[in-house]
Amino acid sequence: MLRSLLALLIVLLAVAPARAQDWAVKMFNTMSHDFGTVAKGSKAQFRFEVKNIYEEDARIVSVRSSCSCTSLQVPKQLLKTFETGEIIADFNTRDFQGQRSATIFVRLDCVSQAEVQLRVSGFIRSDVVLQPGALDWGTVDFGTPVEKVLQVAHVGSMDWRILDVKTADPHFEVELSQPMRTPGRISYELLVRLTKDAPIGYLKDQLILVTNDAQARELPVDMEGRIVTDITISPAKLFIGAVQPGQKVTKNLVVRGKKPFRIVDVQCPNKNFTIEHSDEPKAMHLVPVVFTAGDQPGRVAQKISIRTDLGENTVQAFTAYAEVVKPEPAAAEATPESKDAPAEKP
Repeated sequence: MLRSLLALLIVLLAVAPARAQDWAVKMFNTMSHDFGTVAKGSKAQFRFEVKNIYEEDARIVSVRSSCSCTSLQVPKQLLKTFETGEIIADFNTRDFQGQRSATIFVRLDCVSQAEVQLRVSGFIRSDVVLQPGALDWGTVDFGTPVEKVLQVAHVGSMDWRILDVKTADPHFEVELSQPMRTPGRISYELLVRLTKDAPIGYLKDQLILVTNDAQARELPVDMEGRIVTDITISPAKLFIGAVQPGQKVTKNLVVRGKKPFRIVDVQCPNKNFTIEHSDEPKAMHLVPVVFTAGDQPGRVAQKISIRTDLGENTVQAFTAYAEVVKPEPAAAEATPESKDAPAEKP
């Protein structure tokens, strides 16, 4: 009988910590990522999204990796209710090769502390080298075609071939050179062109190198950048916050130009949002965005366009969104404009 009670106690003690972590696990939409097969020197990065779904502030206290093959970044440690952050994992493809994996330990604080384990893995080829490791377009003016050169080298079999280059984005054009051979090495040069009709905004995509290699027919190449006009809006996604029905919240938007300009029109179909702007020409406008919450709880999002006197190509848009939440009954009776109610409680 005593042995049975001791065994039961051991099981309960083992299960309790796991259940205590459940609230933290709910903040992640994915817990693992497989990079697949990647070339040496290539950029292999994955962003684990973490969202605070609770009333209390959540803090990313610390992160660490079980393997030096993976480095970590945390751009934002403190997350208010419904705010989203990231754990950025970078696979070190320059200094490591072969099959690699890492466990990422993330310690979170929200009422209590908990630790979540994430995982990344992938196979780093030593016989295929990219230069550069990714195509970083930086900031590109709208309507300006830009070209980049990517060099791909394979060491070993002289029968290795790049058969095709694919991308899901129609605004990229690729010219593949004939194979260049030296003893024990075959290389290609790719001329990658970003077309002048590429749309305004952030671009993030991949080139897929299709090879005749049975072990790894496809090799990804990351591409990212930003296409801008004379006018830029920050932030591109404006989070109003968690708002109770009837509450009014104001957040500021920054609209910048290369020279003084006037805001001549703002288009916003949703009447819950009110945008105030000045007719005065300035190089930077601080634009208040006022949100008045309706009666229905839930997510409210609206794309809003801003037109200036610099021409049609300078029309810019941003997305404003908010979470309308119901207050707890007791709090609602005591203070109608009390703190936002939570989506969940840990």
